Amino acid sequence: MKKRGIFLTALLLALWSFAMAQQDVTVKGHIQDKQGNSLPGVSIKIKGTAKGTASQPDGNFTIQAPSNAILELSYVGYETQDFSLEGRTQVTITLSDTKTDLSEVVVIGYGTQKKKDVTTAVVAVNTKDIAERPITQTAAALQGKAAGVQVTQPSGKPGSAFSVRVRGATSVQAGNEPLYVIDGVPTTDTRDLNTNDIATITVLKDASSAAIYGARASNGVVLITTKRGRSGDAVINFNTYYGVSKIGKKIDVLDPTQYNDLMKEMGFNVVTPTVTTNWLDEVFQTGRNQNYQLSASGGSEKSQYFISGAYTKDDGMVKPAEYNRRVFRANLDNQLKPWMKLTTNISYSNVDLKDVKDNANAGRNAAILGALNAPPIIGIYETDADGHQRYTMNPYKSGWDNPLAAIEGPTQGTKDNRILGNAALDINFTKDLKFRTNYGIDYTNHQYDYYLDYIMTTPGRLDHGYATSQRYNTTTWLWENTLNYDKSWKKHNLSALGGVTSQKNNYAETNQTGRDFPADPTVKTLNAANQITGDTRESQWFLMSYLARVMYNYDSRYLLTVNFRADGSSKLDKKHKWGYFPSVSAGWRISSEPFMQDVKAINDLKLRAGWGQNGNVEGLSPYASLGLNNFVRQTPTSPLSGPGITLPAGAPNPDLKWETTTQTNVGIDLSLFESRLTFSADAYIKKTKDLLLNVPFPRSAEYQYMPRNSGALENKGLEFLVSSVNVDKVDGLRWSTDFNIAFNRNRLTDLQLTQVYNYAAPENRDFIITLRKGLPLGTFYGYVAEGVDPKTGDMVYKDVNGDGNVTPTDRTVIGNAQPTFTYGLNNNLSYKSWSFSFLFQGSQGNEVFNASRMETEGMYDSKNQSTEVLRRWTAAGQVTDIPRATNGDVTNSRTSSRFVENGSFLRMKSATLSYNLPRSALSAMHISRLMVYATAQNLFTITKYQGFDPEVNAYSGDPANGVTLGIDYGTYPVARTYVLGLNLSF
Repeated sequence: MKKRGIFLTALLLALWSFAMAQQDVTVKGHIQDKQGNSLPGVSIKIKGTAKGTASQPDGNFTIQAPSNAILELSYVGYETQDFSLEGRTQVTITLSDTKTDLSEVVVIGYGTQKKKDVTTAVVAVNTKDIAERPITQTAAALQGKAAGVQVTQPSGKPGSAFSVRVRGATSVQAGNEPLYVIDGVPTTDTRDLNTNDIATITVLKDASSAAIYGARASNGVVLITTKRGRSGDAVINFNTYYGVSKIGKKIDVLDPTQYNDLMKEMGFNVVTPTVTTNWLDEVFQTGRNQNYQLSASGGSEKSQYFISGAYTKDDGMVKPAEYNRRVFRANLDNQLKPWMKLTTNISYSNVDLKDVKDNANAGRNAAILGALNAPPIIGIYETDADGHQRYTMNPYKSGWDNPLAAIEGPTQGTKDNRILGNAALDINFTKDLKFRTNYGIDYTNHQYDYYLDYIMTTPGRLDHGYATSQRYNTTTWLWENTLNYDKSWKKHNLSALGGVTSQKNNYAETNQTGRDFPADPTVKTLNAANQITGDTRESQWFLMSYLARVMYNYDSRYLLTVNFRADGSSKLDKKHKWGYFPSVSAGWRISSEPFMQDVKAINDLKLRAGWGQNGNVEGLSPYASLGLNNFVRQTPTSPLSGPGITLPAGAPNPDLKWETTTQTNVGIDLSLFESRLTFSADAYIKKTKDLLLNVPFPRSAEYQYMPRNSGALENKGLEFLVSSVNVDKVDGLRWSTDFNIAFNRNRLTDLQLTQVYNYAAPENRDFIITLRKGLPLGTFYGYVAEGVDPKTGDMVYKDVNGDGNVTPTDRTVIGNAQPTFTYGLNNNLSYKSWSFSFLFQGSQGNEVFNASRMETEGMYDSKNQSTEVLRRWTAAGQVTDIPRATNGDVTNSRTSSRFVENGSFLRMKSATLSYNLPRSALSAMHISRLMVYATAQNLFTITKYQGFDPEVNAYSGDPANGVTLGIDYGTYPVARTYVLGLNLSF
């Protein structure tokens, strides 16, 4: 009986265990790729049954399944995987990608879409290497990665903005930077975004993809999403790196003996040096780069979080250039109800920035040309007649301080506090009909202070001390309400979006300047100044928009997308306030046709075409259509009558309209050989009409100019992208390559009223850039230098018009800054725990106007010169390419073809070697991942350009920076950087 009872008990326990195993439990999980990015739309089935579900847009899923069930997961572009629950009710599953990304889900405007169904020119940029390179700005992550997206670094100064052009410049004055949308909040500046927080970057290149953003999308759109938490145990990540940076190339200058020989030749009474200085060594030193980031993510099935904090410090190779950034982010997801979800994103950044003066000559106390031009026969400091220590001056030119006066002389700095964030509420009325309301804010508080004492520097002595202070606050709020309908039946798939958005900006600025400070330089604030002037300014603009989109596809074979957006801007008069921006695109997946089923080599083949329009008034003054008065102070009257009122420089123009860019795009996507080789190609034409220009008035007019729609511009080009898996898991080795190349032709097709505009004049020289019908932006204009006359030693300039004299009418086109093509080559190799990646970036066919050589080879005053002038003409009959030295005459260094150089380059942008420690060695320390890496940035540059760097541009901050391209005028060069880093996960 006892044995029978034991047997019956065991049998009951077994039956109970079996019943429990078969009883369904609620399983909640999250699906991600190897980089931790959420994967939406993954098919999840219980093995052996027809029961299943799919992951949501955030990668989460819920399914009722037996506790011992095996889940089958499949997702186009990723390897199919079986996952055993083993009694777990909360799981995180990582899928391994296959050889292609053609069918991944990509972020598009106001939603996501499977890449296989995309009919527009959209590129998803790989963000995997962000954590392995010292990338402090989003734009740097784009460099060399996307065909048709030209990313240049106009200045190497820490914290300086990159220049991004999507399929060429479309404007002269209204702005050419793309619109950035961070987690649904539009902005024009991403420098405060911590790049390690980025989950995805998508670039909308053509009008049909960007038209959903309407008025602000003519320069393309860069969509950025940041990382989010997921249910399950907390994951803690710590990333850090430390690096050093040095100048990649030096320019040789005359030594003291050579310099004095030149001064004697120019007629100066030579000064016998008591001390000598190598100014390049004093100015260019070793920079330091540091970064520390700590993040935590996790949550429950109803609430998830991602929280991060980071500190970045970049000490430039030219003091005092310095960039210090502190960033905090909190992304929260809360499932308030089964049908309601609240998403919040908030980031706070605090930036301290110190500048150094460049883009000017040594006579203006700029650091870079100062390092090249400062006489080597003087020391750093000297003592004046009153016993005060000050910076030495050029002994042949009073008032020209040595370059350390620009570096060490001012006490200056910028402080910025920025809050960028949004809160979005999603309501699912039905499984097909969803509503979202999104409120976002972008707030910046800016503070700039500058002080120059009255002893150390010449400018400071002229004003007996000088100080300036600037404060401004800018707040932009956004409110969007959208309704989305998704429906699939049989082989039909429909998605419809409609919405209304509003956006408003408030700007307030205060400026004060003080002169005549006390002898004691301890007090550096404006309250110590004897003379103070100041002003305050305020402005507002408002944008109202209506948007709609319909996407339809049949069996992912026949694809159609239609967009429409209407934008109303307060910057324009009521009769032109509204702009209407439609687009349409279509695609045909040929590989899904029955006649292609036997073509085994082709996995995917899609043709697509699109047309659309976008607008632009980004750089337009908020009151350009109304006009403003200027107030001038006058002697007070009795009784008081107020200030004087004068007309502004620009006349009001109520007839201003939107710049409108119309773009047509055709493309092809191809995947071959089990997706080991993918290829994409695009051809486009972009035409911008109603180009905004400041049309000048005659000198006798009351106004200097009027903003007017007065021109047209065209870009057309070709783009190619090839990705290949060269070796795939052969003895643990994997090697993949991505190559992109883009050709763009830019041309001004129309100019009304004024036919010629000139820009960018270095001191004492003619303008370098001309804007004329039929020419591309960035066209250099000047004299044609034909060489040095052996008889006189003077530069010979071509008599273009043949009238027997060389006059300003002989100036002509002498070059262009537009490249013939740009390209990027990225390789990734991995072997077991090791990986190696390297990125090449290049530009071909562009020219650079090296205005720095006007100062280093001009020999027209007492500045030091480069060693190139050792070949200068000194005697009749001498054949050389360097003219004679002159004193006070710039004729031999006019704006001419002499200073136009080949700016083509091939640069190893980055190379990274990393090692992941085996998990078995980490488990005892509760570490899930430990990676160490070494990275070199800008390791070498192959170029014929004679300056520091061919990529710089002195006029990148000019309001007309769409046309002022490719000029080097003592610009802070890009550094070569070596970095060691460590990434930890717990």
